[in-house]
Amino acid sequence: MTEESTAHNGIAPLANVARLAQMIKRLQSREYGLPGLGCCYGRAGLGKTTAAIYATNSLNACHVEVMPIGGVKGMLSMIVTELGLKPGRTTEALFTQAAQHLAQTQRVLIIDEADAILKDKCIEILRRLHDISNAPLIFMGEEQLPQKLCKWDRVHSRVLSWVGMEEATSVDLDHLAKIYARGVTIAPQLKAALLTASRGSLRNMSTNLAHVREVASRRGVSSLGMDEWKTESFHTGEAPAPRGLVSRSHRRGFAA
Repeated sequence: MTEESTAHNGIAPLANVARLAQMIKRLQSREYGLPGLGCCYGRAGLGKTTAAIYATNSLNACHVEVMPIGGVKGMLSMIVTELGLKPGRTTEALFTQAAQHLAQTQRVLIIDEADAILKDKCIEILRRLHDISNAPLIFMGEEQLPQKLCKWDRVHSRVLSWVGMEEATSVDLDHLAKIYARGVTIAPQLKAALLTASRGSLRNMSTNLAHVREVASRRGVSSLGMDEWKTESFHTGEAPAPRGLVSRSHRRGFAA
């Protein structure tokens, strides 16, 4: 797939996408007898789910965004459904379906939002699913996920690869600009300011690039620099500062 077509499909060749892809290839090519668990972690906004979607589309992985409700049966039902199977009625049937399918296909199973199911039964079922099928399984979650997994030694000791998602770079910005600010030439100083304001978050960066395109469209121009941006603001991901108390007379519609 060319870079241009990749960009228009919404998945840019970002560094964190490459990190997850390399982890998957390592798990798939591991020597016989080695464990096949992986852990991908990082704070919100670094593009973990974007990387998982790429792995699903390009590497035939099975990406499951688990929920903090439903227990073991709900989790297994989601896995079986994402594997393209009709879910069985019982927990045992669901586990057997998932284990047999993964054993036959050796598809990589990515458990996204893994922080939500860090319970003894769910973790043990996933470990058993990996052990029986021998298929790679990746836990994906927030920055503290590796430390949280330490609670389960039989899981933690089976992790062959730990990959932390990194903050976005100027190279990532250039790739994302082809998607969210396509057709707009962004001056180097504005790019640098946007990168700083985005605070390493791919999500913030994408939002800011989309705003750049909106501003360019509104002004009818095809290029933007710091001079044109002076009246605009960046999205930093921070909540707005508390507003001052409005006087009672203003709230009632009277002049001060």
